[in-house]
Amino acid sequence: MTTTLATLTRPQKAAAILVAMGKPSASRLLKFFKQEELKALIEGARQLRTIPQSDLEKIVAEFEAEFTEGAGQLDSADKMDDILNEGLSPEEVQALKGDGKPLNAAKTPPPIWPQLEKADPLRLGAFIAAEHPQTSALILSRLAPQASANVLLTLEKGLRGEIIKRMMALTSIPETATKIVEGQLRSRVLSESTAKDMSAGQSRVASVLNEMEKSQMDEVMEDLEKSGATDLEGVRARLFSFDDIVLMTQKARVALFDGLSTELVTLCLRGAPPDMTEAVLSAIGARSRRMIESELSQGSEGIAMADILKARRSIASTAIRMSHEGVFELPTAAAQAAAA
Repeated sequence: MTTTLATLTRPQKAAAILVAMGKPSASRLLKFFKQEELKALIEGARQLRTIPQSDLEKIVAEFEAEFTEGAGQLDSADKMDDILNEGLSPEEVQALKGDGKPLNAAKTPPPIWPQLEKADPLRLGAFIAAEHPQTSALILSRLAPQASANVLLTLEKGLRGEIIKRMMALTSIPETATKIVEGQLRSRVLSESTAKDMSAGQSRVASVLNEMEKSQMDEVMEDLEKSGATDLEGVRARLFSFDDIVLMTQKARVALFDGLSTELVTLCLRGAPPDMTEAVLSAIGARSRRMIESELSQGSEGIAMADILKARRSIASTAIRMSHEGVFELPTAAAQAAAA
């Protein structure tokens, strides 16, 4: 079947010229077309049939292009596909043909769950506490067990039990619902402009407070609450003093005092209450315990309180460092509040 010059559209004429030019030259030209123009060329090529050479020469003259190698024929789509495949990537070709993603489609964002597992448990816990328990169950079920446990420990017991109950009964979740939850988590939990700045500020404040005595630390936190300061839970989660050692698990205390000198441990226990002394001594070996008890029985006369407080801050700093290294978990803010 022959196509007459009078019935050709401009996209069809352009397609005819490209095919006549051959793949190498035509492929280089394709890079200069817009996406909409390329789609029009493809559609025009699909409708073309054989074109007489005389008509092809007129088309070339009309477009004021140099015609160096004419054949006078075109069998449309197949040759245009060859040119497209030569000059464009497979993804670009698929997009132009309408059977793939748009060329300017946004890249799929990275999976959100590994990022959430690295987020501050208190921050994620605050988000979960404000959501429906079913939504919270969905979120925690997608996290690694350790990360999920860390978040659960920041929640109130009643809410914690309700969420765990729903996690046990959780079955398949519609993909649409999961995407909605992921979007909220990205904007409200993983927002770089808020999470990073908040975490950095909380760490700075906690570092200052951790240099204070327990009573001073509590007084400053009380002042902050009265002043209306926000996000104090994030600061509390980073606070740890020597007095909090009684709240640590036995395993964590053993890890903390393993390797500390008996002189440092003896000094920090000068004037300590009986429950604190027992918590520390129960975490060390029998021989070291006897030596320390013998030293403590001789009293604390002549020993400066400043030296005792310095020793206690040193041990508290060691506990914070070891928790950051993942050796053990420090008592949660909820556990400290309950003990108080």
